[in-house]
Amino acid sequence: MAATKLQAVRKQLEYKAADVITLVVRRADALGLAIMEPASLKTKLSRWENGHEQVSEPYRRLFRDVYGRTNGELGFPDDDEDDEVAELRSRLALARSVDAGAVEAFRQQVDNARRVDRQFGGITLLDQLHSLIKQLEGLLSYSTARGQREALAQVLVEASTLAGWVSLDRNAISQAWGHYERAKAAAREFGSPTALAHALAEQAFVLIDIGETASAVEQLDHARSLGEHRVSSLLQAWLTAASGEGFAAAGDGPQALRAFDSADELLPVDPHDPSLPFLFLGDSHLDRWRGNALAKLGEPEAIQHLTDALPRLPAAFVRARVGMMVDLAFAHAAAGDRDEAQRYARQARQLGLQIRSDRHLRRLGGLILPTGRSRSL
Repeated sequence: MAATKLQAVRKQLEYKAADVITLVVRRADALGLAIMEPASLKTKLSRWENGHEQVSEPYRRLFRDVYGRTNGELGFPDDDEDDEVAELRSRLALARSVDAGAVEAFRQQVDNARRVDRQFGGITLLDQLHSLIKQLEGLLSYSTARGQREALAQVLVEASTLAGWVSLDRNAISQAWGHYERAKAAAREFGSPTALAHALAEQAFVLIDIGETASAVEQLDHARSLGEHRVSSLLQAWLTAASGEGFAAAGDGPQALRAFDSADELLPVDPHDPSLPFLFLGDSHLDRWRGNALAKLGEPEAIQHLTDALPRLPAAFVRARVGMMVDLAFAHAAAGDRDEAQRYARQARQLGLQIRSDRHLRRLGGLILPTGRSRSL
C-alpha cells in the first residue's frame, strides 16, 4: 500500500522513481527553476513519498506539472488565501472590474491552451488551467451583473471542458469527472444548450474509459436529445459521432456504424465554426473517429480506413496522431500482423511518451501481439 498520495499517484501512473526525477529535472529546466541535483532529489523523493518530509515549493509545482494532479490529489496543503481578497467588498469590487476586454483575455488563454494541448500534450497545462479556473470561479461567485455572469460562465465552460479532456489524457479520471461537473453547472448558468450538450458528451468518455459503457451510451443519447433542433449542424454531427463511439465501446457495431453514417450526413460543407473552436470534424477527423470505432469493434476494414486517414491528419494534432497509431496497432494485431502491430505500437509509444499521453500509453499496455509469423494484408 502506498505511504502517501504522492507515492500512490506515481504507482497509479506506473512511473519508476528514476522516471519521475528525470521529468522533474526537465520541467524545472524548462521553467528556469533551480532545484537540487538528481542524486539528492532521489533521496528527497523517497522521504516525501514515505511521509518523512513535507514537499515544498518549487517541487509542489513540478509534481503538479509532471503528474497532472492537483494539490489535494497529491496530498499537498492548499495555498493560503490572501486575507484581503477574502473581504466581501473587495471581492465584489474585483468582480465588477471585469469588462469585455478581460473576458476576451480569459477566452484567449483558453484558446492558446487548446492549441498547445493538441500539439504538445497536457504536461504543462493542467496547473495553468487550474489557476485560470479558480480565478474565473472566484469572479463568477461575486459577479452580480447578468451579462457579466453569462460571459464569465461561458469561458468557465470552455476552460473546464479542456481541463477535463487534458485530465483524461493524463489518466486523472476523478479529476476529469469533476471538471466536467463544473462545466455542466457553468453551462446551465450560461443558459446554453450547446455548451451543456458538449460537456455532457465529453464527460461520457470518462464513463467509456472506466468500462461504464451502458451509462455512457445513455448519457450520449441525452446529450443528443438535448441538442436536437437547438444546436448547429456541426455540433449535431459531433454529438452523433460521439454516440457512435459509445455504441462501439459497448460492442454494438450496427448502431455505431449507423451513427457515423448519420454524422457524415449532418456534417456541414464548411465544418469550421468560430463559435465552436473546440470541435474538429473536417479534414480526416470524422474518418479517424470512425476508424477508432471500427478498431474497437475488431472490424478488418479498420486498417484501411485508418491508413487512409492518417496522412490527412493536420500536423498540429499530435495527440490525435498517437491515438490513430494505437488504433492501427490494435487493428493489425487483431488481423494477425505482428510486425505492423509492433511498428505502430513503437511509434505510438515514442510519441506518446514525448507528449505524456498517459491515456494512450495505458491503452498500449493492453495490446496483445499475435503469435506466429506475420502476414501481409
